[in-house]
Amino acid sequence: MLAIRLDPETEERLARLAEKTGRTKTFYAREAILEYLEDMEDYFLAVETLQNPGRIYSSEEVKRELGL
Repeated sequence: MLAIRLDPETEERLARLAEKTGRTKTFYAREAILEYLEDMEDYFLAVETLQNPGRIYSSEEVKRELGL
């Protein structure tokens, strides 16, 4: 369970959207949170990869490994 407080303008926008689409405000809040979480997970994975890139292979090494 999660409760959030929104400023009146955001609350009104959310209510209008829900009413126009026949969805609930909870639906849109859930979708927004899920999208944000996915974006943040991708961001932190990218940062971690940049900080610890692991082994970097030259094109010649890749060609040799693939038998090209």
